[in-house]
Amino acid sequence: MEDSDLPALIEDLGLPGIVDVHAHFMPPQILAKVWAYFDSAGPLLGRPWPIAYRTSDDDRVARLRSMGVRRFSALSYAHRPGVAGFMNDWTRDFAERTPDALWSATFYPEPDAATYVPQLVADGVEIFKVHVQVGDFAPNDPLLEPVWATLAESGTPVVLHAGSGPAPGRHTGPAGVADVLSRHPDLALVIAHLGMPEMDEFLDLAERHDNVRLDTTMAFVDFWGQPVPDGVPQRLLDLQERILFGTDFPNIPYAYAHQVEVLQRLALGDDWMRSVLWHNGAELFGVDA
Repeated sequence: MEDSDLPALIEDLGLPGIVDVHAHFMPPQILAKVWAYFDSAGPLLGRPWPIAYRTSDDDRVARLRSMGVRRFSALSYAHRPGVAGFMNDWTRDFAERTPDALWSATFYPEPDAATYVPQLVADGVEIFKVHVQVGDFAPNDPLLEPVWATLAESGTPVVLHAGSGPAPGRHTGPAGVADVLSRHPDLALVIAHLGMPEMDEFLDLAERHDNVRLDTTMAFVDFWGQPVPDGVPQRLLDLQERILFGTDFPNIPYAYAHQVEVLQRLALGDDWMRSVLWHNGAELFGVDA
């Protein structure tokens, strides 16, 4: 499947478009460092990782629109203390000048997070992103307790990369997330990448907590060269209303449309595809058809 095929597919499904909950737009200097990491990721991953959409912000927004993506996140993530404020100022400005972008923000386990996260929520931020492996912190770090309490009360979705792929970290895996949910069961977590490679464990969390969702980002793509785990498709079908479409655009080494193609291969039906590509994200973020 090519990117140019997506508008026809969307029309065939009777959808207004696609909602992508896991796209990245970052301050240019931060994005350059992210791309430099992937440029050198061959030795870490055992394969090259070419960035498929290494263009300007304006070009990438236009590309998403041309494919029928109606709403998309602009996820940035703090990798150390003291940088979240700078990133959040940039993504606020990006959302103001890009009406189809979700207003996105990030946080880090630091004392100031107990102040700036509630302020962002009060101001109307739509989605947060945190990355356990890159940030090298535990989801259940005590400094995040007031943050999780705020977000559980507000219901603001958080895209949480806590799985151990593509490379494990000291705090990756489901245990820390389960601990957080034991105290804040109403958190609207969106487990990035279906929790790869701990899919079953993160699916378990979604089955136990009604507000836990998972996004499809980079799941089942040919880049990994791995089969779909036994039993996972049926579990995704059972959780149809809580699976969200995500891609990792632009930091992917293949065409955007390939993420849609691999979901079609699961053969879970058109209703499932409609839910994942549009309805679930549109409902979560109040996107008008």
